[in-house]
Amino acid sequence: MAVVEAHITGTVWKIECAVGDAIEEGDTVAILESMKMEMPVEAEDGGTVTEIVCTEGQAVSEGDPLVVLE
Repeated sequence: MAVVEAHITGTVWKIECAVGDAIEEGDTVAILESMKMEMPVEAEDGGTVTEIVCTEGQAVSEGDPLVVLE
């Protein structure tokens, strides 16, 4: 199991995956907005999305879990 975490503090602007999607290393799973800039969050490992822990518009801190991969 791998957890994709926020790499910056910001707001979840867009979720780019759905439960059941096959994700490869480097795929964008979400986009965070911070300081009026859009920052993609990429998966460090491949796998299948089993859970999306965040919602669009949610404020997150660096290190918060966003997506769980199996």
